[in-house]
Amino acid sequence: MTRFLTKCGICASLLTTGLAAPVAAQSDGWEPERLADGQPNIMGMWNNSRAVFTPLELPEELAGQELTSEELQVRAEARGRGRIESSEWRGHENASGVGGYGFYWFDWYWETPEAIGQPSIIVDPPNGRIPERTANARESVAMNMAQLHDQATNMESGDRCISRGVLGMMMPTEYNNGTLILQSTGYVVMHSEMIHNARIIPIDRPHANAKVKQWEGDPRGRWEGNTLIVESTNFKAVKNIRGPSAGIRSRQSEKQHIVERFTVVGPDEIRYSVTMNDEETYVAPWTAAFPFNRDDEYLQFEYACHEGNYSVPNALGGARMEELGR
Repeated sequence: MTRFLTKCGICASLLTTGLAAPVAAQSDGWEPERLADGQPNIMGMWNNSRAVFTPLELPEELAGQELTSEELQVRAEARGRGRIESSEWRGHENASGVGGYGFYWFDWYWETPEAIGQPSIIVDPPNGRIPERTANARESVAMNMAQLHDQATNMESGDRCISRGVLGMMMPTEYNNGTLILQSTGYVVMHSEMIHNARIIPIDRPHANAKVKQWEGDPRGRWEGNTLIVESTNFKAVKNIRGPSAGIRSRQSEKQHIVERFTVVGPDEIRYSVTMNDEETYVAPWTAAFPFNRDDEYLQFEYACHEGNYSVPNALGGARMEELGR
């Protein structure tokens, strides 16, 4: 699909990837171009849509197994076929809901399935599974879901066009996986198509005062060779926010601490990893990893979330009608 970026809003960006598990050796002797301040030049459009053909968590039947690249490719192709087959319309009598978007909106419909060299996106803990939530987090999420449409602030922050959080911006999803990276002296900016969000990442600067809380935290970056390390603290507590995938609703606490690594391994690939540490939400830290690939043909559309957002008033209005028995 042809896409158009109407505006970035901030002209400083970045995206570099680090590795927290597998793969991709850097080309022998290859070194990235450097900017005037010494940063590796990673400016351009990057896309993580290859990773949609790898499951988030390690399937139970693969526990303890070592898969060859050929076996991983077979599984990626099967996952691609399965997504299409499971989404095909088979009549109202076989439908679990009212349906969703046409296939042509989804990246997995257009992409050729390709393995990324690992059996799951979660690479730590070693079992490839997201650790359990704490008892308090389970209770909090369940209570919020039970009261989801009591008021607007109970609804997921992405549905409210506020923010999908760091995970929602960086993890692979159904569509809008293009990320524009821009750089200026002392800054990297990552512009996500979803909710037209720009993450401004100062390089080699201290964090803001701990009293300053933000939806996506306070990111601070530093370069170690060809790896950009971004640490985010100072998160705003949010009771309903997107988790590591579209189907997982979660929360974030003020203790959330995220470390991202962007390792430049070649002119067209960045290896990315994100380590989540939120002791109030998860019983242990966990790490996801996958590649971003350069995609010069991808152009971002303006997301225009609020301008076309009927989900919040419709959901709340429907809940009020249910309460009245209509």
